[in-house]
Amino acid sequence: MSTLMVCITCRTPSQREDKTGDPCGKTMRDLVDGLADQFPNVKVKSQSCLMGCDHGCNVAVSSNGKMSYVLGKFEPSEENAAAILEYASKHAESESGIVPFREWPKNVKGHFVARIPPLDAGE
Repeated sequence: MSTLMVCITCRTPSQREDKTGDPCGKTMRDLVDGLADQFPNVKVKSQSCLMGCDHGCNVAVSSNGKMSYVLGKFEPSEENAAAILEYASKHAESESGIVPFREWPKNVKGHFVARIPPLDAGE
């Protein structure tokens, strides 16, 4: 099981100027929720801020003892939500959390912001 955290306060650069509408992160969370049943090995959670404001919409994928990833620069769309969930599912299936590049869904390529080793790495 991997956890997908969706930043629900994220706004794209253009949205930061005009805050009258919902944040793109909330829209992304709604899209993810609509598809999440297809990925039973992914637990979806909301996060109020992932501190990647220059990269909105942001998500993080993590699991105990595995490499964690932060992805951003997404436009909320069903295709992007599906790709994020597919990547998180492959992360869950991987023993280390490292998903080979050839298995990355097309819509996550170019969206990786950070890779965080597990807390027990290097011990």
